[in-house]
Amino acid sequence: MSIKQNLLNIKSALPEHVTLVAVSKTKPISDLMEAYDAGQRIFGENKIQEMAEKWEAMPKDIEWHMIGHVQTNKVKFMAPFVSLIHGVDSLKLLEEINKQAQKNDRIIDCLLQIHIAEEETKFGLNEKELNEILSSATFQEMKKIRIVGLMGMATFTDNQEQIKKEFTHLKTIFDTTNQLLTLSMGMSGDYKLAIECGSTMVRIGSSIFGGRI
Repeated sequence: MSIKQNLLNIKSALPEHVTLVAVSKTKPISDLMEAYDAGQRIFGENKIQEMAEKWEAMPKDIEWHMIGHVQTNKVKFMAPFVSLIHGVDSLKLLEEINKQAQKNDRIIDCLLQIHIAEEETKFGLNEKELNEILSSATFQEMKKIRIVGLMGMATFTDNQEQIKKEFTHLKTIFDTTNQLLTLSMGMSGDYKLAIECGSTMVRIGSSIFGGRI
């Protein structure tokens, strides 16, 4: 099936309150343009340099989401244009985003990444660290970032019960924060379950663009 058809099939099945991020990392601009021509305006990348190159080359009404792990020294390259940074997992990174947003005279939206998976390799904060950040004086003084929600990645497993447990855990943490609107969880393999568990934003790549080369 074509990229366009894949995209339209997924979009038609998504509830209205769920935002689709088309994960376009490693894909050529021609593939992204096919999705763009089919109406997609939000794309997710995991490498800042690749995202910046695509931003330069593509229409300016696209929202670019940084979905990969962010190194503080790379923030300056995306600060002029990034719409949402998904994987914010430290106060130090927030400080850098705030600083670079200030230089570009804009406010950058961020999601705080919560560690819900069993794999140690995945990044993220625990609940205690989340609360420490949100209540810290340093965070309160940051005027150029806006925390709009939480993000998490489930364990890479076929065990649906375990994935459901992890998503439900993240939703419980999300519900305690009250003021946040976006809960980003769910990818190609588990987004339907994520939506059942309360996700409002899904990150889908291979189901739209096909597997990575």
